[in-house]
Amino acid sequence: MRVGLLSREYPPDIYGGAGVHVEFLARELAPLVDLAVHCWGEGAAPHASPAVTRHRPWPALDDANDALRTFSVDLAMAAGLRDRELVHSHTWYANLGGHLAKLLHGVPHVMTAHSLEPLRPWKAEQLGGGYALSSWAERTAIEAADAVVAVSGAMREDILTCYPALDPARVHVIHNGIDTTLYRPDPGTDVLDRIGLDRGRPYVVFVGRITRQKGVPHLLRAVRRIDPAAQVVLCAGAPDTPEIDREFRELYAELSRSRADVHWISRMLPRADVIQLLTHAAVFVCPSVYEPLGIVNLEAMACGTAVVASRVGGIPEVVDDGRTGLLVDLDPGPDQTGFETRLAQALDTVLGDPATARRMGEAGRARTLGEFGWDAVARRTVRLYEEVLGEAANGARRG
Repeated sequence: MRVGLLSREYPPDIYGGAGVHVEFLARELAPLVDLAVHCWGEGAAPHASPAVTRHRPWPALDDANDALRTFSVDLAMAAGLRDRELVHSHTWYANLGGHLAKLLHGVPHVMTAHSLEPLRPWKAEQLGGGYALSSWAERTAIEAADAVVAVSGAMREDILTCYPALDPARVHVIHNGIDTTLYRPDPGTDVLDRIGLDRGRPYVVFVGRITRQKGVPHLLRAVRRIDPAAQVVLCAGAPDTPEIDREFRELYAELSRSRADVHWISRMLPRADVIQLLTHAAVFVCPSVYEPLGIVNLEAMACGTAVVASRVGGIPEVVDDGRTGLLVDLDPGPDQTGFETRLAQALDTVLGDPATARRMGEAGRARTLGEFGWDAVARRTVRLYEEVLGEAANGARRG
């Protein structure tokens, strides 16, 4: 089975959960199918398999809107997929490439929805008029796809709500996975020492991009109120826009004036460093206002750490409230003052009860081992490919 996997992110250029998903899915798919990856970037692939072709936006568009630059990569990807039997795209950055390949080469297109443009209106702040183009690309691809993969049950509901013309039978739930041999408790403390953490005091850790979606401003306001003995570690970078970068810096400066031991790490840390930080944290916090699944919660759970997260999207399908962590409800309107208060209270609940936090971390580790292995995700994905190819063959015979 000759499969083309399309993605913006691929190692070593990964900055979000979708990139992590593609990295591990490709690793597990490679022994099962003839896999070719098409992605953005210029770096060399870290492994000989699968084959990787990297694409750059056209130089003539260097000063153009990012959506137009994305479309130039999609055109190049589509041109490079002529020998594939099926294409599988991830995120709007590659969805149009998959759709064009379907039309150009007459092959089925499977797309995985990691998020939905209609539910991310703040992207207009980042893309300007390009948000209308990204929304058009996603709608065009998703409504014509032969199969759509939702990374959670909640995401499936969102897809069908946003795109009612889509046949529900074409939308399949395949959860994100986690490599529990890689993400596991690390007893080392060298990273903690390098950052300057006091190993005798608990700390709260956040890992994610500086974006409206991740709820970072809400977190910075919430942690003003938590136990002053707790340290705070913010692994936060890659701001979406100069505006949110400026807002983050102002809130961080204000937080640093009101409490000691707030550590902001803006650079992308090596995975091993993140694993050690997750392992020793008293609690991992995920304050997202929109999250189809939240793979970073799985990473924290696999490291044996309790999670406090917003009760939104697919997060409740990962974090078992009261067992592997605590879930916090968002407020119904744009004002999230109540959410910030409840988030602080939930963090203090976990910080104040180390025994329960330890039990939650153990339960989280057990849950990732039993339910979220990437090998199972890859097998379910290949079965979907087989179904789609079978339907295409039957349709050709009937035609």
